[in-house]
Amino acid sequence: MKQKTIFLLLACFITGSVLAQEPVKYDQYGMKVGSKNIKTEMQDGRLVFESADSEYKIWFDTRVQADYASFFGVNSDYDPIGNGASIRRARFAAKAQVTPKWYGEIDIDLSNGQAELKDAYLRYDGIKNVEIQVGNFKEHFSMQRNTSSRYLQFMERPMVTYLAPSRHLGANVKYSIPFIWISGGVFFQEIAGAEELTNVQDNNKDYGRSTGESFTGKLVLRPLYKLDDMELHIGGALSYRTPKAHETPSAIGGMRYSTRNSTSINRKKYIDTDVIKGVDHALIYTGELAGHYKGLRVETAYIGSKMHLRDDSPEINKKDKNFGGWYAQAGYLLLGGKQRYDYGGAKYNRIQRGQKWGDLELTARYEFIDLNDFNGNVFGGSAEAYALGLNFWVNNNVKFMLNYQYNNNDRYANGKNKLFVGHDADGKATKDYTKVVESKGKAGVDYSMLSLRCEIVF
Repeated sequence: MKQKTIFLLLACFITGSVLAQEPVKYDQYGMKVGSKNIKTEMQDGRLVFESADSEYKIWFDTRVQADYASFFGVNSDYDPIGNGASIRRARFAAKAQVTPKWYGEIDIDLSNGQAELKDAYLRYDGIKNVEIQVGNFKEHFSMQRNTSSRYLQFMERPMVTYLAPSRHLGANVKYSIPFIWISGGVFFQEIAGAEELTNVQDNNKDYGRSTGESFTGKLVLRPLYKLDDMELHIGGALSYRTPKAHETPSAIGGMRYSTRNSTSINRKKYIDTDVIKGVDHALIYTGELAGHYKGLRVETAYIGSKMHLRDDSPEINKKDKNFGGWYAQAGYLLLGGKQRYDYGGAKYNRIQRGQKWGDLELTARYEFIDLNDFNGNVFGGSAEAYALGLNFWVNNNVKFMLNYQYNNNDRYANGKNKLFVGHDADGKATKDYTKVVESKGKAGVDYSMLSLRCEIVF
């Protein structure tokens, strides 16, 4: 009887041990794999899949922005501006924290009917307060450029931010603690769509050209980090840039600055230097100041570029070319909400709504850009714009934006001699700024814009 009891206990122990083991699983290649149970949550309006120990986490970041704009006030003798609607962004991103030390992300935009790569990178977080990042991503230069389009105070960024670098292939190291934020990286060509890829491949295959390099560094101080409900951001950045191989082979070795009047629907680029040939390098620099107190947020920055030409440049005037501009903007949450600053990214994030059903943000901005360099014989045009906006933050997923903007372009802002900018001595519209008879401040294309954005993020 005693032996039988021992046998039964032993059998129960063995059976229980087998049942307690995790079932063996295999992947599509027949390889044995480890597995973890995953929980599903909604975190601030986003679907998140996360392991019980939180060491693995994956989520999707989808964004749709539908825009409409109406234009009025342009001189009837000048080029007409068509009203229109567009899908400004249709973004799909997958983001994953695969271990506590490793993070990856891929982001694609489908707004123009073709896939365009945005972010695609690997990041190592295994050193305290340090992030090491490799892939295609935004260079850490301009606060406004690096602020996500989900959290912009206006539908479009200021014109001068298009002097600042955006996404490029490269590697970057960032150190961040509450008081100080430092970033530095090396970057190569732009990777976006088929056009850039074809140019890089043709320049390499047919001419043996390198992709070009850039070195970008930024420093930010935040002296008020210990205070509640407020922050002060003091930043500066410098970028050394050589011409890149993602330009067409005919334009290689040159640089061009151009921008629209803070709208994506009016496709006319009044402000345009055209390609400046034989560039050795450009130094782009910025100083920025931003801060908030509860529902009030202010931001201003100056961005400049100094372009150095080679001795063998085909340009007749080989003097350095200088361009620049600035903006100042502010927003205030009317229903008790609070502005929120992202310490890790050194930029602003989604607001905290004052009411459960939403919040209203009233905004104002002035901006100026100058792509004229009279000493350097470049006449790319200058422009200023005044804007007012009202943002309705419905919840964590839905936002509506209403913008009014007045644009004032000078006589040199003729889109590389393609657009009318004034009248000649016979009273006829002319594209040649040397023939314009209107006085300073009267020439150039001036007009107003009323625009609306409907945005959902999930």
